[in-house]
Amino acid sequence: MTPQEISNLAHLRRARDLIDREYAKALDVPTMAQRALMSPAHFSRQFRAAYGETPYGYLMTRRIERAMALLRNGMSVTDACMTVGCTSLGSFSSRFTELTGETPSSYRLREHDAVRAMPTREAMLRTRPVKAARPSAAASTQAPKPASKPASSRNEEVLAVTAI
Repeated sequence: MTPQEISNLAHLRRARDLIDREYAKALDVPTMAQRALMSPAHFSRQFRAAYGETPYGYLMTRRIERAMALLRNGMSVTDACMTVGCTSLGSFSSRFTELTGETPSSYRLREHDAVRAMPTREAMLRTRPVKAARPSAAASTQAPKPASKPASSRNEEVLAVTAI
């Protein structure tokens, strides 16, 4: 690794640390890029190459992660949304659902005794939201999947299985 690459990583780490510390504040890419001593476009490219997601994606993942902890402790969805720095409840709920696979309300209502019993660091690691990978371009050029059965057929099969 060249000295320049090491320096770039150090600057990127400073910006990532800013996101981790100041996630609840209004952060935008130009502000993060300024911390990394880079132009916004170059910063975005370098951040994605180093951490595997865009700076804004990383920020939102941190916000959702913190919101999950607040929801586990009984905070309302609206209060958790505002506390972590999101200004739109709809956008927050959409991103939360995208990352966790369930709505903030259903996550809040679900039992979390096992997570509460874990040490904080362990709970953070085990509950960290991870965005599902999008299908690659190669996958979209493959043969189409066979059509699924109509809903009525699936419902009849479920009824038949539950009747047994």
